[in-house]
Amino acid sequence: MTGPVVVGFDGSPESVAATAWAAREARRRDCPLELLQAWPRPERTAADGDHARQQSLERLSARAAELRSTVEVTVASSQVPGAPAEALEAAARTAALLVLGSRGLGAVRGFLVGSVSQEVLRRAACPVVLVRAGEDRPDGPVLVGVDLAHPMDDVLAFAFDAAARRSAPLRVVHVWSPPVGSEYMAFEAIGSLSGELSAAERTGFTELLEPWRARCPGVAVTADLVRGAPAVALVDAAADARLLVVGRRARRTLLGTHLGPVAHAAIHHVRTPVALVPHA
Repeated sequence: MTGPVVVGFDGSPESVAATAWAAREARRRDCPLELLQAWPRPERTAADGDHARQQSLERLSARAAELRSTVEVTVASSQVPGAPAEALEAAARTAALLVLGSRGLGAVRGFLVGSVSQEVLRRAACPVVLVRAGEDRPDGPVLVGVDLAHPMDDVLAFAFDAAARRSAPLRVVHVWSPPVGSEYMAFEAIGSLSGELSAAERTGFTELLEPWRARCPGVAVTADLVRGAPAVALVDAAADARLLVVGRRARRTLLGTHLGPVAHAAIHHVRTPVALVPHA
């Protein structure tokens, strides 16, 4: 999708880190950067609300000016009325990429992903990147997790493009596990079944990547077939990555939409920036 890189800004350290990451990404893409600040209706008195709003607007303008002076990119900024999740979701309809800041790892070693971010992640029309303050890495591969059971073209296109723009290697990981119930089979049968399944997975994995290798010959690709639990294996694999790319299939339930287990694990337990790419 063509369009600007849009980043949410509220003055917090994580949003400052997100704007820095987004500015570098806009420069890589040679596209404009837009800083977006949502301003919900204040519950305090009108005078207090106007003063706080003006201070917030001044911080937004100052951050935009700072980015213009340090990064060669066109920067615009806007403060829009309304709830943050609604404003960000609306901006995502015309953006090439939406970038959000996320607070640091807590006691359970997980992202403290706020309700606004989670709501936007479930519904954004474009890819969304979560950035933590102090965790942007200049080296390491771009890592992408793929699932052979679902279409991966949009996810792989994003990952290959990200690697190419960074002149970085791309590591593609597919995690598989034997069928449920195979743990009750005889040892010899388990070994035979695992061998057959891994061969079939590897064939499908190779066939998935062949056209992308041909399309992007300048990207050095490493393909790893890993046996285990997808969420755990991908979080572990991301330890030395500069960017993790995962697919985002928002699933609908009676309680609304929620992210799949792999995307959920990635946004809560991976230190490096995480890109969630919507796919079918």
